Amino acid sequence: MQNFNTAKAPRMSTAFPQAMIADKFIFLSGTPGLDPATGQIISDDFEEQTRQCFVNIKTILEEAGSNLSKVIKTTVFMVTGNDFAVLNKVYAEFFPENAPARSTPQTMPFPVGILISIECIALL
Repeated sequence: MQNFNTAKAPRMSTAFPQAMIADKFIFLSGTPGLDPATGQIISDDFEEQTRQCFVNIKTILEEAGSNLSKVIKTTVFMVTGNDFAVLNKVYAEFFPENAPARSTPQTMPFPVGILISIECIALL
């Protein structure tokens, strides 16, 4: 197993890696909608944060040698439970065919205005 981090995507904390590579899998830590250039949340808009989550995930996966088509499971942590229509719209943009399995628990508020965080498991 090995930790994986890339400077091309924002890192939520130095306490844990952006991803862990194990055998033929990559496990991404929770990835919020942070701006890669500033490390700050992209906006206070749920849809923009959601889209940026997936942009960051895409970057991490590609830097690790994988891609979105190899994602087999996502877990989407949302602060409010009434944003499913927006989530589904953005999800379909990034997974237009063969969407991965997904669970979507509602969570307590994240720090600094983060409304959503997404983790995933992908094949290398």
